[in-house]
Amino acid sequence: MQTTSFLQYIEFEKRYSRHTLDAYERDLFQFSTYIRITFNITSAVQVEHEHIRSWIVSMMNEGLSPRSINRKLSSLKTYFKFLQKKEVVRKNPMAKVIAPKTKKRLPVALDQRTTKALFEEVVFGDSFSERRNQLILEILYQTGMRRSELIFLETANINFEKKYLKVLGKGNKERLIPFSDKLQGLMKEYLLVRKNTFGENDIPYLLLTDKGNQLYPKFVYSVVHKYLSIYTKLEQKSPHVLRHSFATHLTENGAELNAVKELLGHANLSATQIYTHQTMEQLRKVYQQAHPKAGELDEPDASKT
Repeated sequence: MQTTSFLQYIEFEKRYSRHTLDAYERDLFQFSTYIRITFNITSAVQVEHEHIRSWIVSMMNEGLSPRSINRKLSSLKTYFKFLQKKEVVRKNPMAKVIAPKTKKRLPVALDQRTTKALFEEVVFGDSFSERRNQLILEILYQTGMRRSELIFLETANINFEKKYLKVLGKGNKERLIPFSDKLQGLMKEYLLVRKNTFGENDIPYLLLTDKGNQLYPKFVYSVVHKYLSIYTKLEQKSPHVLRHSFATHLTENGAELNAVKELLGHANLSATQIYTHQTMEQLRKVYQQAHPKAGELDEPDASKT
C-alpha cells in the first residue's frame, strides 16, 4: 500500500507529533505486510472489511490487548478516511469493522500529598541540566500539557507579562494555559542559565538537551521517571502521570469540568469526565475507611420475612 502521501499529510497538515507519526507508519506497515502475505493484496483499493477483521483475529491470537489493537485500528481508520477524501477509494472498509471492547481504566495520578513532597523536597542545583529537569516537572504538572506539547513548546509562545502559554495541541489546535508566579520565575531563571550555557541559540524551543538540541520523547520520559521513582510506587511513572495528576487535582478541588477540558485540550467533554470518576473513586475509599456505617452488611427486612 502507498502511504507516503498520507504520512506527509498528517505530518505537515495535521501537525502530528513524531511519536504519533512513527506509530501510524508502523501500524500501516504491519497491516500491509499482513494482507500481502495472507491475501496477496498490495493496494488499498482491494481492501475489504473482511481483511481487516482477519487482521484483528490474528492480533488477538498473538496475544495483543484490545487496547493495542484499537490503537492500530485507529491508524487504519484515519488512513482510509484520507484515501476516501482524496477519492482513491470509494468506500471506507473500516465502516463495518467493530473494534474489540476494552475495559475502562482510570487514569493513574499521584495523590496531592505525594505531589507536594515531590515539588517541595527535591533540591535542584543551579546547573543547566538541573534547572531544565525542574522545569520539565513543573510545566507538566502546572499546565497539564502533553509530552509532545512540552517538546514543541516555543519560547516565543510564552507571554511573561500576562502569564500564559500558547500550546499547539492535537489536530493543530491552539490553546492558552495560564501559569503561576513561581513557574514564571523558574522559566526566567532557566532562560538566563540557558543563555550563559549555549549563548544565543537559534533553536525556537524552550527546553533543550545537555547538548543544546531539542528534547525528544525518551529524554522527557527518563527525567520524569527518575524523580517519580523517588516518591511513588506506582507502576506508571511517565509524563502522562503528571498530566493526569494536574486534571485529577483540579477536579478534586472543585474545578468546573468544562474549564478542565479546555486546559487539557480535549476535543469533547466525555474525555474529561473520566477525572470525575477518578475523584468519585477517591471519595468512595475515604467513605469506606472513615464512615462507621460503611462496613456494615445490609440486614434483612423483618417485615418481608
